[in-house]
Amino acid sequence: MTKDAESAAFDADKQRLIREGELYRIKVVHAKAMVANALHPDALFHGAVDHAVGLAQARLGGLLQPGGLSGFNFKALMPYALTVGSFIARKKLVKPALGVAAVLGLGAAWLMRRQRATD
Repeated sequence: MTKDAESAAFDADKQRLIREGELYRIKVVHAKAMVANALHPDALFHGAVDHAVGLAQARLGGLLQPGGLSGFNFKALMPYALTVGSFIARKKLVKPALGVAAVLGLGAAWLMRRQRATD
């Protein structure tokens, strides 16, 4: 190889390494930004809620008859449930809400028992 060919090959390798280094630094900055975003309280809360909803849906789906909750979308109803829960807590209506929930639970249990008796 001539000195000019060696110099051109060296320059090409040097430019390739510089581009690879730039790409690596960009990937590191991107990864840091993703980690910082994932550690925000909103993102952590959203992940925890998604996990809890998935767990509850799996547990309740297993307890009830097969396919009972397959069309029920907890994630779509969660904002409404949080709004109602916030309203109840803000207006200090927790005890009346628990009473209403207990009455509704007893009514649902009575209806399920009655339905089983007719079958």
